[in-house]
Amino acid sequence: MARLLAIVLALELLGVPAAGRAGELYSFVDGDGVIHVTNVPQDPRYRRLKVKLPDYDGVHRITLNGRRAPQPRFRRSTTAYDEHIRSAATKYGLAPPLLKAVMQAESNFDPSAVSVKGATGLMQLMPATARDMSVADPRDPAQNIDGGARYLKSLQDRYGGDLEKVLSAYNAGPEAVRRSGGAIPDIAETQAYVRKVLWLYEGYMKVP
Repeated sequence: MARLLAIVLALELLGVPAAGRAGELYSFVDGDGVIHVTNVPQDPRYRRLKVKLPDYDGVHRITLNGRRAPQPRFRRSTTAYDEHIRSAATKYGLAPPLLKAVMQAESNFDPSAVSVKGATGLMQLMPATARDMSVADPRDPAQNIDGGARYLKSLQDRYGGDLEKVLSAYNAGPEAVRRSGGAIPDIAETQAYVRKVLWLYEGYMKVP
């Protein structure tokens, strides 16, 4: 409750109404005690708050106690997963930084992550996708990474290597990309997801 009050106070100080307008707000507190707040949740740990954002488009960043919520860190090593990432990248002809970028955006490297829609594991595979990619246990890091990489490869082949379409389909499904005429679907979550993964991908390309 104290954290919620602090967030509401911060919103008021920023001139953001706490209620009565469209636009939902989500938050979670990470293992270091840092409060993350967004209107475009990309992490399964986010939970909806009983506060609202102004009714206009865009990704909002909220400052708490005078500090901006931290940007994602580029990990030089993902420890136990590096071997699986390299293996899957080699097997499917993908760049390891791309797998890391998708993995961080999807689960923040949490193999036990499960979304409200049932997407599971490091690469957040939906049950049907896991079955199609021959993943028997989506919570197993090796199987999950292999299945996610295999799915990314199939999307890469389908869209001729167009990464924006690949990522859009990974997030919203190929049907959403088809309905959008091949463009990034007009879905706030998907548009934010594509921007985030591309930004992470660029960052991981620079990390030794």
